[in-house]
Amino acid sequence: MWKRTRVWVSVASCGLITFYFIDFAGLSPGLSGWLAKVQFLPTVLSRSALIIAAAWVLLTLLAGRLYCSSICPMGIFQDFIGWLSRHIGKRKRYRYRPPRVGLRWGVLIVPILLFYAGFPLLLSLLEPYSAYGRMTTALFRPLYLAGNNLLEVIFAGFNNHAFYRMGIFVHDGFALFIGLLTFAIIGTLAWLYGRTWCNTLCPVGALLGLIGRYSLFRMYIDPGKCTRCGACTARCKAGCIDSREKRVDNSRCVACFNCMDTCKFDALRFTRARKRGTSAAADTSRRQFLLAATATAMAVPGTLAHGAVEKVVGTSTRRKKEPIAPPGALSRDHLLHHCTSCHLCVSKCPSRVLKPAFLEYGLAGMMQPVVYYEKGFCNYNCTICGEVCPNGAIHTLSAAEKQMTQIGHVVLVEELCVVMTDGTSCGACSEHCPTQAVTMIPHEGGLTRPKVDASICVGCGGCEYICPVRPLRAIYVEGHPVQTERAAFKEEETKEITVDDFGF
Repeated sequence: MWKRTRVWVSVASCGLITFYFIDFAGLSPGLSGWLAKVQFLPTVLSRSALIIAAAWVLLTLLAGRLYCSSICPMGIFQDFIGWLSRHIGKRKRYRYRPPRVGLRWGVLIVPILLFYAGFPLLLSLLEPYSAYGRMTTALFRPLYLAGNNLLEVIFAGFNNHAFYRMGIFVHDGFALFIGLLTFAIIGTLAWLYGRTWCNTLCPVGALLGLIGRYSLFRMYIDPGKCTRCGACTARCKAGCIDSREKRVDNSRCVACFNCMDTCKFDALRFTRARKRGTSAAADTSRRQFLLAATATAMAVPGTLAHGAVEKVVGTSTRRKKEPIAPPGALSRDHLLHHCTSCHLCVSKCPSRVLKPAFLEYGLAGMMQPVVYYEKGFCNYNCTICGEVCPNGAIHTLSAAEKQMTQIGHVVLVEELCVVMTDGTSCGACSEHCPTQAVTMIPHEGGLTRPKVDASICVGCGGCEYICPVRPLRAIYVEGHPVQTERAAFKEEETKEITVDDFGF
């Protein structure tokens, strides 16, 4: 029963999260977004979700690493690869491996210290939910789009238009490389050794393993029933069961319950137990200390929070001194200290203006979302990136708040504008400006030329996107290191004109 329940919950949660990342048609249910926002590290970094992080800690203290077992998508991905290795690769046996204590402490402490030092890149690379999100966005989503386009061709042949063609694109070459590397490394480890990555290179696994070691309910081997046959060890994908010594390393156990399903002698039980030679008072004392320490550690990030294939990159932004952060990111510093680069906002952006950063934010901000206007502009009413962000890196804005948020300001390079250089009528930038930050004024020869008012610009990029000048645009948006509120603008007064007769 334990294993069957775990399998169904795992399949459902991983399937929903994966579909949430790749879904372009808005078909994913609301539960998908909720599952993305209950992942462990995002809840730690989000002040509004610390209660969820505390709930995970309490659940781990109660019953071990259930989060790693059934909610973490990267853990479930490894289980799927392990399942393939047994059924396709005919690899049926795992073995007990001694705990790599030094490495586990290292992947927990070093990324956290670097994070507090203002360098979140290592934590972002190792954090399981974000690593899975990047892998899904870079690899699985293009495949899903290709499958959709194939179905569109097939169904269109029968005059059925239930599917519509989508452009297949890769947001960034570096992000694609990181996604492939993540898939290769974690997939290979899972194929050969099961959940080794969870217990050696994952900071969330290291922290929850430390807590799970003192869980109230844990896996226990009954010495009187165990025959040391090794069947449980051969099925333990975490490599934490030493059948010779008749003990389970519960700091590495991911509560998959495979061992219970395998044992023919009913020697394995998921029950309340204590280590031999350990008093109940000592166990309780250590559990209380661990809970207090973990709660304190989780509170610190919250305190800090207070203070055809197309490549979506181009040449129009080479002059920019400041990158453009997504609306609601507040500032570059806020994004740096909260974003784990899961790329959910990148995947969900309907205008495709978000892409993973390379060095736009510096080395520390690699892979965090940055705005580019090569393939679209930021819709004036769109607030999706803040709505889907699971860790508060991008705040949720109402449409009215979004329309007053200035993520950058417009810059006009008159010597490049076709009106001045070629004497050609244009005005496309003004037509696409939602705030009148770009207007047209009289120019010689009966033409009109652009005039900009940066104070009322929101930085949406409509003008930059539509500008016909190449390779460098005549008008572009310069980013703001700290997002501000734009000035109000007056709507043009319109007068109703009555025509009594023809005008000629």
